[in-house]
Amino acid sequence: MVLDECIEALSDETRARDAARRTLDWARRSRDHFAAHGDSSKQMLFAIVQGGTHAALRRDNADALVDLNFPGYAIGGLAVGESHGVTCEMANIVASRLPEDRPRYLMGVGKPQQILDYVCQGIDMMDCVLPTRSARHGCLFTSQGVVLIRNAQYARDPGPIDEECKCLVCSRYSRAYLRHLFATGEFLSTILNTHHNLHFYLDMMFKIRESIRFGKLDRLRSDLQARLV
Repeated sequence: MVLDECIEALSDETRARDAARRTLDWARRSRDHFAAHGDSSKQMLFAIVQGGTHAALRRDNADALVDLNFPGYAIGGLAVGESHGVTCEMANIVASRLPEDRPRYLMGVGKPQQILDYVCQGIDMMDCVLPTRSARHGCLFTSQGVVLIRNAQYARDPGPIDEECKCLVCSRYSRAYLRHLFATGEFLSTILNTHHNLHFYLDMMFKIRESIRFGKLDRLRSDLQARLV
């Protein structure tokens, strides 16, 4: 990734323009340095589109970076405090300006119920600390929504985290045991919770790829929106 300046949520246009201009300059310098010293057979250098929540700045920055001909493009500076609707709007604006034959990566997102929205805006890749950070706090993602394993209602619950999940945690451990681990501060709690959450995310991405392949994306979107709250 090139160096970029990620500004505060809802920054004014002047602040956003300065950051986008600085990011563009760094991208140009990074590209030239990588061309002289990098190994394109082992690495891909991604540009990062900035511009805050200002549509015109996002378009201009994206167009300028496309002219620099990077092998991949990231969209930065979003999901930092603006509404989900604005995040989707900006992602759509930028993705529509980026080459279809290059990977498009939205940085720092997102919640399970939001990921498919980003895919529908033309995003190929995403990353976020949410699965692991939530796991450390006993927040587990399931096909029926969020389970807060620290809650007393799970103290004697013999069932798995998620009846539909095929991860090793769900096949071996009960909610009661996982609550015990969390309540007693066992580090194993973080490990098992993280394993489950990452499996949940990976399984969801697999289902998204399959739905795209078979033309059933709208059906999957409706299903996820109804179940994940």
